[in-house]
Amino acid sequence: MKVTRNQIVARGLACRCPNCGGRTLFRADKRFCVNRDCSQCGMPIERERDEGGYLWALALNYGVTVVLYLLPVLLLNVFGVISGLVASIAAGIGAIVVPILLYRPSRSWWLMNYYYFLPHHLPANQRELAPGEDANT
Repeated sequence: MKVTRNQIVARGLACRCPNCGGRTLFRADKRFCVNRDCSQCGMPIERERDEGGYLWALALNYGVTVVLYLLPVLLLNVFGVISGLVASIAAGIGAIVVPILLYRPSRSWWLMNYYYFLPHHLPANQRELAPGEDANT
């Protein structure tokens, strides 16, 4: 069964496997451990480490933290709503807490972005080749 781009987005936002939709991206016993493979469909999840997936997820996490948390704190300070001390404390605490809270979603969002633009890389979207057929055709 083919996986559509809408399904990829919905599964990415729900932190589910982009291929089968199972809740198998992360180990249940450890908050910061990604499973190597989906236990339901067998799709490799951790393989993107070789392709820079961890770095892209980290950059995505950083960007979301800056835009959705640190920038509003800065603007509140600039417009005089909060003092510089309060803004500094809020920014310091947020710069540590927000990325920790976004660790799992950012890993899932990166997979979502990857497979949104390359849906044919999902095992569910790959057709079986006929004997003697080349995969590049």
